[in-house]
Amino acid sequence: MAPSGTAATPEKKLGSEFEPSPWGDFFIEYEPKPQQRSEDWMMTRADKLKEDVHMMFNTSNSTEGMFLLDTLQHLGIDHLFEEQIHNTLSEILENKLTSSASLHEEALRFRLLREHGHWVSPDVFNKFKGEDGTFKRDITSQPSVLLCLYNAAHLLIHGEPALEEAIFFARHHLELVSGSLKSPLAQQVKRALHRPLPRSCKRVETLYYISEYEEEEGHNPVLLELAKLDFNLLQHVHLKELKAITDEDT
Repeated sequence: MAPSGTAATPEKKLGSEFEPSPWGDFFIEYEPKPQQRSEDWMMTRADKLKEDVHMMFNTSNSTEGMFLLDTLQHLGIDHLFEEQIHNTLSEILENKLTSSASLHEEALRFRLLREHGHWVSPDVFNKFKGEDGTFKRDITSQPSVLLCLYNAAHLLIHGEPALEEAIFFARHHLELVSGSLKSPLAQQVKRALHRPLPRSCKRVETLYYISEYEEEEGHNPVLLELAKLDFNLLQHVHLKELKAITDEDT
């Protein structure tokens, strides 16, 4: 009841204090440009490509599986192979790299295992350091290796000064060579210096990496096609969701 001497005011309708959506009926009426292939065709083709990727896991050793996993994560299709990835990570964890392994391989192993919750000591990088405890100078001429080390070291936890030093070392030398790098490495280094891979938005990274992977010599056409199909299929899902949400609000 309104206080004496004042007029009663109607109750505010829930949500009426919000401004109307600036999109209006856009997503209800929007239809994407006709695709050369139907959604059903894309799903069938994606299933066939997934079988081909399963074969890649079956025929690869732990080191090859490590690089395959890294590519799948970059392309945003690792969610399609959870069981195979679990088995690959178990193999990577059990089979330590040999003493002749490169810094690139060691840094990639370190990052993949820590990303998936497995503990790896930063001492694995000690063999790439000189007697003074700093990384050897020959590493500075390998920007792709520096980038891999830089991204791996950003999975540090509190109290790991060795990884803090690795970040400083890799960042310093990447900044020195960033202006002379060629595509697509140049774009990857630029993004990492702005925001390291472990701290980036995975879906945004996927959008960049699909086009960059296509530029790489020796890229795997099966992985590339599957990544494009998966990205387009997910866009179809998002569009359907937007249409449903917009229709409910009108």
